[in-house]
Amino acid sequence: MTIDNPLVEPTTDRVAPPAVLVVFGASGDLTSRKLMPAIEHLALRRLLPAAFAVVGVARTEMDDDDFRERMRTTVEKMGGGGDEAKHVWEAFTGAFRYVAGDYADDSTYERLEDVLDELDRHRGTGGNRLYYLATPPTTFPVIAEHLGRAGLNKAARNDAFVRIVIEKPFGHDQESGAALDEVVHRSFDESQVYRIDHYLGKETVQNVLALRFANAIFEPVWNRRYVDHVQVTVAESLGVGHRGSFYEQAGALRDIVQNHVMQVLALTMMEPPATFDPDAIRDEKVKALRAVNPFTAEDVKTEVVRGQYRAGWVGGEEVPSYREEEGVHPHSLRETYVAMKLQVDNWRWAGVPFYVRTGKRLPKRVTEVAMTFKAVPHLPFASEQAEGLEPDALVLRIQPDEGITLRFGAKVPGQAFRVRSVSMDFFYGAAFLEEPPEAYERLLLDALVGDPTLFIRSDEVAQAWRICDPLLAAWEEDDVPLARYEAGTWGPSEADELLSGDDRRWRRP
Repeated sequence: MTIDNPLVEPTTDRVAPPAVLVVFGASGDLTSRKLMPAIEHLALRRLLPAAFAVVGVARTEMDDDDFRERMRTTVEKMGGGGDEAKHVWEAFTGAFRYVAGDYADDSTYERLEDVLDELDRHRGTGGNRLYYLATPPTTFPVIAEHLGRAGLNKAARNDAFVRIVIEKPFGHDQESGAALDEVVHRSFDESQVYRIDHYLGKETVQNVLALRFANAIFEPVWNRRYVDHVQVTVAESLGVGHRGSFYEQAGALRDIVQNHVMQVLALTMMEPPATFDPDAIRDEKVKALRAVNPFTAEDVKTEVVRGQYRAGWVGGEEVPSYREEEGVHPHSLRETYVAMKLQVDNWRWAGVPFYVRTGKRLPKRVTEVAMTFKAVPHLPFASEQAEGLEPDALVLRIQPDEGITLRFGAKVPGQAFRVRSVSMDFFYGAAFLEEPPEAYERLLLDALVGDPTLFIRSDEVAQAWRICDPLLAAWEEDDVPLARYEAGTWGPSEADELLSGDDRRWRRP
């Protein structure tokens, strides 16, 4: 079948090869909210070939037609395009198939193999397979093991590929992460494994690399000689909503710090790679994480803050405390906020503290990396002439209002000589006319074409857990008091003290 899409001009971008995308957990929330809209966008942009099919696998009883209709309705609810786009999507979903069954049942994989063979024969998908595990983490080892047992982990032809995409979290600590790795590697080589963190699919996260390595003015000052400190903020105004039972198991450390924050940190701290080869970039990310000093038991008590939101007001709306949320224990000690001070033991960053904070029910949704530079060694004018002057800063806004802000000193207009800080802003939306692809759209295409640059390697996972494990141990021993903060504020006062002790303060985005 050839889809003639009247909405999008032929693209010069990368196009996926013939393949079957097998989505485990096809009846779940992730498939509906993220994967299907991403597949629709790729189809409308002509980045998927005619020889492409989706096979859904889940426990929910459905047949092929039920699955097709469900995916069509899902995309419409998520804001799919107009009538012409709807026509294209309906034609595209004609190739969708569905396999109902338990993930631990061998017969599920036998039926899956029959469907895959049929698609190879009738749609020319060439034996190429991309398995996507959009399932709860407890099923990851089960599915990987059964795919191997059924022989679905190996390509049937020399020119074909078989890959597996695994969602976060990859384990719940360093030991479980290593155990999961061992199970997955029994069936799949590391080159076949694509661990996905959707943050790396964001254009502005990738722009950290472009900003640093495509501009001669930034990289020379990106080090301890010029940088005073770095702040990474991942703030959310929302609470846990209906994810209370999940959050009781995960908390902010596992949900945000171990993956999203560590990936942003690695891109900020890494050395320039020799090439833009995927392994060269990932090698440098691992080196950067390896250079982060591990927390001792005493460090955790003095350089880490954990918090939990109380009732308060966010955006003019009164909101409940975390302990009042659905699925949360009324005396829960689970953290919804984490702040920490990291030290990096390498030539570039020695002595430069990296302050990290993430939390729910903060005043606004914002993710940014803020690099504050050292003050000038000598101001030649009187102090009252520079009352509004702050240290220079470079701020990378990842979301929302994606862009870059450079703060520097300038003279205030007028007869008197006064200096204060001003900002020069770059906004993605204003500079580029085209709409950037969604994170899952980019990452799905990368996995299909075999580009692992924005996926996480097993040694990256291990290094991230190495940094976070001492904090998890301290949580278990209750060595770090649980600070409470009012919803709608920027976190507990203890987090402010973490910086004020160093004569610094948090930014207010």
